[in-house]
Amino acid sequence: MPIKTTPEEAKLWSESVDKLLYHKAGQAAFRSFLRKEFSEENIDFWLSCEAYKKIKSPTKLASQAKRMYSQFIKSEAPKEINIDFTTRENITKSIHEPTQSSFDVAQKLIYSLMAKDCYPRFLKSESYLELINKKDNNQQN
Repeated sequence: MPIKTTPEEAKLWSESVDKLLYHKAGQAAFRSFLRKEFSEENIDFWLSCEAYKKIKSPTKLASQAKRMYSQFIKSEAPKEINIDFTTRENITKSIHEPTQSSFDVAQKLIYSLMAKDCYPRFLKSESYLELINKKDNNQQN
C-alpha cells in the first residue's frame, strides 16, 4: 500500500523524530522501514503507550496494561521490546495495579532507541529518499 504524502510533508519529518511520529503517513513510512529492519515492535509499542495514556477508565486501563504487557514486555512476548531488566521488572511488579504512567520509562527508552538509532537510518533509507524526491501526481490535475 503506497504511503500518501507529499514530498513537502515528508521533508518535514527530517526536522525531528516527533514530526515523523505525530504524522500518520510518517508513522506508516517509519513502520514500513522498521519492519524491514525487524524492529517494528518499537513503533507499535510507542503508539500503544500514546493511546494507553489517554485511557480514563480504570477498568480499561487495567485491561490494556495487561494486553500491552503480554504483547511487548513479558519474556518471549510476540513483539518483545528491548528494554533493560530493571524497567521490565518494575512493569511486571506494577501490572496488577497499573497507572497511566506504568509504561512511561519503557516508552522513553524505546523513543530514545528509535530517535538515536532507527530514525537516522530511516532518513538515509531508499524508501524515505523516494518519498521526498517523488513527483507529486496529485498536483498535476
